[in-house]
This record gives sequence, C-alpha cells and structure tokens, in this order.
Amino acid sequence: MEAKITKRLVDHVQAGDKDLLVFDTVLKGFVLKVTPKGTKTYLAIYRMGGRDTPKQKVTIGRHGSPWTPDQARTEAEKLLASVRKGTDPAAEKKARTKRGATVADLADDYLTQHVDVKNKPSTATGFRRLVEKEIKPALGKLQVDKVTRADVAKLHHDMRDTPRQANQTLAVLSKMFSLAEVWGMRPDGTNPCKRIERYRENKRERFLSTPEVERLGKVLAELDQSGEVHETVLAGLRLLLLTGCRVGEVLALRWADVVDGALLIRDAKAGARVHSIGALAQALLADLPRKSEWVLPGVRAPEKPLSASTLGHAWERIREKAGLADVHLHDKRHTVGTYAGQAGANAFLVRDKLGHKTLAMTGRYVNRDADPLRELSDKIEGRIMGALNAGAATAKGEAIDNVVPLAKPAGRKPT
Repeated sequence: MEAKITKRLVDHVQAGDKDLLVFDTVLKGFVLKVTPKGTKTYLAIYRMGGRDTPKQKVTIGRHGSPWTPDQARTEAEKLLASVRKGTDPAAEKKARTKRGATVADLADDYLTQHVDVKNKPSTATGFRRLVEKEIKPALGKLQVDKVTRADVAKLHHDMRDTPRQANQTLAVLSKMFSLAEVWGMRPDGTNPCKRIERYRENKRERFLSTPEVERLGKVLAELDQSGEVHETVLAGLRLLLLTGCRVGEVLALRWADVVDGALLIRDAKAGARVHSIGALAQALLADLPRKSEWVLPGVRAPEKPLSASTLGHAWERIREKAGLADVHLHDKRHTVGTYAGQAGANAFLVRDKLGHKTLAMTGRYVNRDADPLRELSDKIEGRIMGALNAGAATAKGEAIDNVVPLAKPAGRKPT
C-alpha cells in the first residue's frame, strides 16, 4: 500500500490478517508497519546496492510518544542519507556490540527492539521516561560490559526518596542487561542488577466509603443538572465505579463489546476477558445514547473514544467539589474490590471480578461460573448505586426512600 504517512492515516489504518506495510509517497524507504494486533511501527527500508541486493530494514520506533509521523520521517531521512553515503545502518547497529556499546546504545535497542514491540503504548511511555530521565543520565556513557553491581546500586540508592520509581528503574535495568546477554553485549550470567535489594513500597489502599460515594453521587447529579460537565464524562465516571474496570478498559469499549450481562474486554492487562456486570450497570449502559461505535465517544470528536486526559481533568475538578481530593480514578477499582470482599466474596471471585492474574494456578480448580460473578456484581452495584442515588436525591432536595430507581436526574436536555 502506498500513501502519504500522516497522523490521520496512522490513526485510521486498520489491521489485517497479516502485517500491513504502508510505503510513504513523500520519502522513499519510509514505511509504516501495522501488525494483526494493531501495533504500528515506523521502519526505514533500503538496499545497499542495486535491485539484486537484499532489502535491509531498521526499526525507528512504535507510533506514539516520542514517534509521530513527522519525527519518524525525519529519523528515516537521516538513516537513508547514511545509506547513500555507503553506511549500512543495520550493520552499524550490530557492529556497536563489537566496538563496545554504551548503556545509552543498549537503552535505545531495548526501547526499539523490545519495549516498542512487546509492550502496550502506555507501558512503553513509562519505560521510555525512566530510560531518558534516570538511566541514560546516570549510566548512559558507560560501556555495557563494564557496568558493575556497584554502579547500579549507586543509582538505586540515589533514588531512595522515591522507592517505587527506584524499584521500577532497577527492574528496567535488569531487563536491559538480560537482553544484553542475549545480544552478546555481556557474558551470560553477569547481570549487574542481581542481588540488589528492592526498597519496601507503601502500597495504596484507598477506597470510597459509602458516605463518600453519597457525596460523589450528589456532585454528579448537580453537574448532570447544570450541564457543566459533559454527560459522556459523567457516564464514564459512573461506569468506572460500578464495574471496577480499569480506565483504559472502559474508554476502549465499543458497543459491539457490550453483550448480555457482560463486557468484552479485548485488550486487558492480564489478557482478553469477559467482564460480568450486574443489572444496574446494564441499565446505565442501556440509558446511554448510541451516537458512535464507542460506548464513551469523544466530546468533540465522537468518531474517537473519550480521551483519558479529558476524563482525568474532569475528575480533578469533581473530586475537589466532592471533598475527595486524595481519590484517584483507579481508586474506584479498589472500591469495587473492597466492596466485593465485604460482600463475602472469596479471593477467586474478587480476582475474576477485577480480571487480575493472581491465583491463576489455583483458579484451575475453581468453578468459574458466571452466575456467582453476576450475583456479586448485583450486590456491589446495588450498594454503590444506592449511595450515588442517595446523594443525587439530596442534591434535588428529595426524601430518600431506601434505594431510588436508577435514572439520570431530570432537568437536563439530551445533547
């Protein structure tokens, strides 16, 4: 396929049954590869000679931060210019190992050959940040085969005030040096990260109490009435709290993924799964307008899903208004897990409700019937929606009669 590689094209090109190559019409040799899983990677393809010589390729990087089409094309221009001068970028890359590659070289290979290929874009962004901000400045100029455990331990120690980030950096370095052994940059069994003790991390265990959910419900109802916050954003916040799904999972939902009593989570952290939901979450979904293929379409561009930044910025304002300044969006997921445990669910049901990998081996001996999950979902959703609706009733000055029916507050015209 030939076309000008633009952001619009990259965003809309669809994956097929096999790798799709899009050859740029602006710069010969600049190529976009789309895998069957939808991974989009920029390449430079060239020949070191005439038509009879084999094609060579160099991976520039996966689409996304920092690689936009324009930035990737600029990098491809540099690589192809070196080809015209007689330098083979692919051979040069391999030769670095023999010359004594630096940690910066190893980091670049780690990002392009491992992270960009095997990790999700959101994960890749985090790893790239650690590499550029922490690893390269501290160790980048050292030769890969000269790095010692003392070098790595010093970097880990220097980051002691941020223990979680220190441990993540150590994990990234460990993977980098494991790959260095595979790629011949270091002898086998010499990973300098071994036996460096990780820092103890303070795990976050914040969840919303029932009174806090009531306060949130009151604020959501007031915003629904005033129209101050878009209805899609409010629906997303309610859906997160009822289902316990991750933010990315909810934002990626298409209407085709909503089936009888369940959501098809196609690109989950622990792999694709069927996520059971209860009657109240189903009712919330049934009440949403179907203006797009997306359950939560973008506010200004409904042909795209609602963005995480739009949802996050709205939540920052809403949580302040509700007196929940320390509550993160992910804490809604913690709330569902906590309520599941308080409802008497065992560890296996909580794991399946939240789609965790934990207890995977033991789970083979547990009956993973959907009915207990659906019953558990009904209990959790009933408690959460009861509190939300109690808050909404307070916002409207109504008397609370147990649990009010699930309905959007009146007074707001549909958009």
